[in-house]
Amino acid sequence: MAVKKSIKASKNKVRVFSTPSCPYCKLTKEFLKENKINFEDIDVSANQKAANEMIKKSGQMGVPVIEINGKIIIGYDRDAIKKALKI
Repeated sequence: MAVKKSIKASKNKVRVFSTPSCPYCKLTKEFLKENKINFEDIDVSANQKAANEMIKKSGQMGVPVIEINGKIIIGYDRDAIKKALKI
């Protein structure tokens, strides 16, 4: 069963817009790692273009903003992340 989850999880496109000092960003990334979900970590404090993209997509200036297969999740919402990843 776990193998199927890993295969399914690996097909997800996950991006985390974050900053190094954000505790909820760290929780989000730890949760994804624990569930063996590959993700792109985007530091919006060092990348203005990415910060602008995050604001355009989410309407938010706060982090984390998580994009899973085109769906935007604002903040560390475990239930919404699990639902979007189907885990």
